[in-house]
Amino acid sequence: MPILRVAEIRDMSPEEREDKLVELTTELTKMKTMIKAGGAVENPGRVRAIRRTIARIMTVKNEGE
Repeated sequence: MPILRVAEIRDMSPEEREDKLVELTTELTKMKTMIKAGGAVENPGRVRAIRRTIARIMTVKNEGE
């Protein structure tokens, strides 16, 4: 269950991609700190989905360079 598909990422402007990347990175950081603190995450599969979406955005970003 990807948060964003590759086609959706390619349709975005570079600024939108960068904004989404920052948003997902901060969300991932918050979830990781919550896990490290011993708290339970309501959806542990979301961590994996966020990581994969970040990788997709970075891949599309590097393709453009």
